[in-house]
Amino acid sequence: MQLRAKKRSRSAALVYATLPYLIIVVVLVAWELLVRLNGIQPIFLPAPSSILRYLVAMLLDGSLIYHLSVTFMRILGGFVVAAVSGILVGVAMGMSPLAARIIDPWIAALYPLPKISLIPLLIIWLGTGETYKIVISAVTAFFPVAISTFAAIRQVDPGLIKTAKDLGATPHQRQIKVVIPASLPGIFSGLHLGMGVTIIMVVAAEMIGGSSDSGMGYVLVHAGQVMETEKVFAALIALAVFGAVITNLQKWLDRLVAPWSDTKQ
Repeated sequence: MQLRAKKRSRSAALVYATLPYLIIVVVLVAWELLVRLNGIQPIFLPAPSSILRYLVAMLLDGSLIYHLSVTFMRILGGFVVAAVSGILVGVAMGMSPLAARIIDPWIAALYPLPKISLIPLLIIWLGTGETYKIVISAVTAFFPVAISTFAAIRQVDPGLIKTAKDLGATPHQRQIKVVIPASLPGIFSGLHLGMGVTIIMVVAAEMIGGSSDSGMGYVLVHAGQVMETEKVFAALIALAVFGAVITNLQKWLDRLVAPWSDTKQ
């Protein structure tokens, strides 16, 4: 009986581990059959096999790696600025009621503003070079990081702070050794959101006409202009995989810095 139970548990674990990949395979096969059997033209919906050929060709000629690298450096630049400034502002608001009272109206007013609407203004101020792309991505990512940091600090269990106070910890020690570590999961959530919107905004900035001759946004626009739908899909798949890698890398770093964090889930 125990042997059967172990086999069943192993089978269940195997199914649980492989089910997402099996579903992907089924979707791709269904997609391929749909296109082939119905004679859908590639300009409207290319088959996965055609997209794969374009993806492999872009990898072999180095263009995909080059454009992904350029986009990644722009993403990294904007994200680092947003992460540092957003965490500092969020911590200041969480630790100081006065800072929260001063800063909160600005965040409440500016956060709902569509950040993509700032692109024309930033192009006027900064031109269409690298600075403009980094600034628009940093401005976009700043708000989720700052708001999540502020909320995480405010939601720290008061019992933890009271216990540290009863044990003789100074206010500074309570902030550094209790409040900040306890708020790390919330801060990490804000960083995940910030990275997501940074990727979106950098690619959008690259897609603005005449603002870029490199990056994944440029590849998407250029391929669309010459009706290379397969290349558009290949670039989108590359971006999806790139985003998944970045997300999992963030989760790994989260667990490394704060093993008690729930971001693993």
